[in-house]
Amino acid sequence: MTTESRAATPWPAWLTPNLRVLCGVSFLADTASELVYPILPIFLTAVLGAPAAVVGAVEGLAEAAAAATKIIAGRLGDRSRKRPLIALGYGLAAVGKVLVAVAGAWPIVLAGRCVDRFGKGVRSAPRDALLMVDADPAHRGRIFGVHRAADTAGAVLGPALGLVLYELLDHRIRPLLFIAVIPALAAVALIAAVREKPSAPVTSAPRPAPVDTGAEPLPARLKAVIALLTAFSLVNFPDSLLLLRAHQLGLSVAGVIAAYVVYNLAYALLAYPAGAVSDRLPRHLVFAAGLACFAIGYLGLGLASGPGWVFVVLPLYGGFAAATDGVGKAWIADLAPTARQSTAQGLYQGLGGAAVLVAGLWAGLVWQGDGRVPLLISGGCGAALAVGLVFGGHRMAGARRRAARFGS
Repeated sequence: MTTESRAATPWPAWLTPNLRVLCGVSFLADTASELVYPILPIFLTAVLGAPAAVVGAVEGLAEAAAAATKIIAGRLGDRSRKRPLIALGYGLAAVGKVLVAVAGAWPIVLAGRCVDRFGKGVRSAPRDALLMVDADPAHRGRIFGVHRAADTAGAVLGPALGLVLYELLDHRIRPLLFIAVIPALAAVALIAAVREKPSAPVTSAPRPAPVDTGAEPLPARLKAVIALLTAFSLVNFPDSLLLLRAHQLGLSVAGVIAAYVVYNLAYALLAYPAGAVSDRLPRHLVFAAGLACFAIGYLGLGLASGPGWVFVVLPLYGGFAAATDGVGKAWIADLAPTARQSTAQGLYQGLGGAAVLVAGLWAGLVWQGDGRVPLLISGGCGAALAVGLVFGGHRMAGARRRAARFGS
């Protein structure tokens, strides 16, 4: 790009064409997913007659499929072109939504959700690695922050649109499931605008090729950070249980959906500022601030005595997702070698997803009555880890500076 054309471009240099396209893709995909998510438990139980235990089993198995696939897809993303994997992942998500929409029995919904989440696992790590191609290390937080903001804007529009359509369609759920397929297919079509540099041509010289071109070992510090964040995920149970707590506090179904919209709105508004701040301050401090919001959210819901508190606590809890999701990915990108970005993201996201599944299982087992006990346990653990990161994370900040200096 020439100096003149760069000056004429209305976008900052770090907001690349691929980043803008992938923001649009994620926005459309999350609109589709979150339109379905809040009403799926009602569809399973009220329309298909499934027992309540099936709701947990469907989501648990679907997330397990996503977690396992992320690790595998992360390694594939470092060995092959990333765009086909991204297209495959979003395509599978659209197919999964079609299966859910046509389901006449809950096992078909289970299959659809597993296909959907399998697609999420296939696309996530290669997509996040592609965001880092030619990215200035000084702007990694902004890049992931604006992408998470666009993604979560879809999570605001999806349930809000679902709530409006639910009323307009006279409380019929199945038409909503078919409508959700439309933005899912639009997301797949938009991937055609993603550009990926071709791999370097292979020379005809008789040099033996290495067995694994992405075999550079992951740094010990990166493994330590992944282990730490995975350990935290063991107390970060699925948001569906938080919504269950909101319902138990007295919110109606419409009230729960509205509270979920408020949470996602706070997340969307704070994601980019949190990412931008993490480009100026050590990422572990921003992550610690997110953990403080996590502690406030969980402890607040655990101690709340009425439904009004949900609309106070959930926006604060939105700060947790904003200050950890994209910031965590940028933190991993700082520490990962250039040739292992997809592998590192896949390992981080896959292990984290598996840990969240475990968290959901233990929280569900001890969810007695109003669910205060698991909320208070997790909130206390989050507060302790936040304090630990503030006072013990300075070494990680030094590693980030070295990674930025050497462009890895």
